[in-house]
Amino acid sequence: MSEQQAPDTAAETPSSHEFQAEVSKLLHLMVHSVYSEPEVFLRELVSNAADACDKLRYAAITEPDLLADDPQLAITLTTDKDAGTLTVTDNGIGMSHDELVDNLGTIARSGTKAFMESMAEGKGDIALIGQFGVGFYSAFIVAEKVDVYSKRAGAEEVWHWSSNGTDAFTVEPAEADDYPRGTTIVLKVNENSREFLEAHRLEHIVKTYSDHVALPIRLEENGAEATAEVRQLNTAGALWARPKSEIDADQYKEFYGHVAGAFDDPALTIHYRAEGRNEYTVLLFVPGQPPFDLFDPSRQGRIKLYVRRVYITDDAELLPSYLRFVRGIVDSEDMPLNISREMLQNNPIVAAIRKAVGNRVLSELKKTAEKDADLYKTIWSAFGSVLKEGLYEDMERRDDLLELVRFKSTSSDGETRSLKDYVADMAEKQTAIYYVTGDKEAQIANSPQIEGYKARGLEVLLLTDPVDSFWTTTVLGYDGKPFKSVTQGSADLDSIPAKEDDDDKSEDSKDDVDESAFGTLMAAVKQTLGDQVSEVKRSQRLTTSPVCLVADEKGMDRGLEKILAHRADNSMPSVARVLELNASHEVIKALAERAKSGVTPDLEDAARLLYDQALILEGETVADPAGFSARLSKLMAGA
Repeated sequence: MSEQQAPDTAAETPSSHEFQAEVSKLLHLMVHSVYSEPEVFLRELVSNAADACDKLRYAAITEPDLLADDPQLAITLTTDKDAGTLTVTDNGIGMSHDELVDNLGTIARSGTKAFMESMAEGKGDIALIGQFGVGFYSAFIVAEKVDVYSKRAGAEEVWHWSSNGTDAFTVEPAEADDYPRGTTIVLKVNENSREFLEAHRLEHIVKTYSDHVALPIRLEENGAEATAEVRQLNTAGALWARPKSEIDADQYKEFYGHVAGAFDDPALTIHYRAEGRNEYTVLLFVPGQPPFDLFDPSRQGRIKLYVRRVYITDDAELLPSYLRFVRGIVDSEDMPLNISREMLQNNPIVAAIRKAVGNRVLSELKKTAEKDADLYKTIWSAFGSVLKEGLYEDMERRDDLLELVRFKSTSSDGETRSLKDYVADMAEKQTAIYYVTGDKEAQIANSPQIEGYKARGLEVLLLTDPVDSFWTTTVLGYDGKPFKSVTQGSADLDSIPAKEDDDDKSEDSKDDVDESAFGTLMAAVKQTLGDQVSEVKRSQRLTTSPVCLVADEKGMDRGLEKILAHRADNSMPSVARVLELNASHEVIKALAERAKSGVTPDLEDAARLLYDQALILEGETVADPAGFSARLSKLMAGA
């Protein structure tokens, strides 16, 4: 049976287990911190229960016997004021002995560490616990002890997990007749949380956070003052199946909070129904804040696939990985219910939905950029670095993505600009879109390589995301204009004159250059540096700095080289670059005069200092710090 595990072989006596180290720290934070919204624990337990029911409903497609004894899936909340307990029960898939140990004693999700660091620094918000994948443990916010009784669908055994939220938990068998299929969580509520035994309080929480859950959530009261009435607290309707005209912003936000496990407002809501060859309903959200797992190495999406309101999976990859920040659901009307996860990969209906939904998301982003620039600025600030991955990966949609990307530049005054804006403002004889890559915006904005471009009023894009070094090597251009790195190849600036305020200065400097002496200096520098540089040449791009390094025309841009070297554990050999000298700089002219007398030890020291200076200007470290210090000290003493 596909969803069922082999029978447990655990001993019949209680077994004690220590929590995983991170879980123990997490529980300590939850129990000993003061939270503004402790009620969120119920949202998390209800969400887990709903997931368990969805999993059973999916498993029952191929194994109907799993549902036969109790086909009406539901979630029940039971209060007992006399005993001081709140019980959350579901008749879903249930858990075996090993699953209880693994799921409730171990945290594997990458967000846990980030959550604990955030809480320890006082920056956390209990409302975000679901976003970090630690939902079950929120029960200890209100409970001094938690007991979990679970019976796996199709199994005979019932297992009892128990903990007081310290450093250990126990797992032992329970009476099978006392607990049906599914999971029962019993919270012994602490004295400060007795409000969560009140019916009106629970009803308010369910209405606020879980009204859209497509399962009935019922309330039953026990104890001396309890009534026999069992009430349903939620509407249990699939929100996405309702017309847009019947749904308000608060209901969309509520559903977004459930499906994304977040409490921020969605920046953009996309809700529509597709008809024709394939019929399906889409309800997607672009978050207002980056989710914690945005840069998880797996780069998995979080779109849930339903078939006629039956949950199938969230691993269908319905959007490309560069849209993994989008949250929501897609509900198909004509896909077979018994489709397996393997079949999803090659299913033509899934392929058609995947293509259409991806196009629709990009279309909605483009509309937002055109109609609400401020909102799109917020979206781009949060997810722009991820969207740019599509420029490298998605050739089919590359033109659409080029309309969406935004960049800071030497002319943008801290704001972002589109490529359309850049091209519209290009200089008369400018033939390329210039860019520079690096780690920090402030550093690359003052790179010596862009001095000549600034002097001519040419805008240079400032690219600081690692992916920028990759997509710029594959994207041919925009609107017929190629992308060109200012740190690679020749500058080709002769055809564009400098601004008037710099023109006289430039001409005077050119007239003052002793060409013969400068040629001798370049030869001396190359002779001294040897294989450290591939060539020494006169610079077109420098105006105020004496020296800079650039990649060869056919070589690898330095930004990409550094990334690849880092990923190769620094085993990748560094490629020698071109050293450019500013013939108009006073230091270079003085050295050129000395070069007339031949290559002296002082001139060799100066050549090495120039090379090290070029490295430092790029934010890199010199290969021989001691030698650099000695040469600099010698130069200062001589001065």
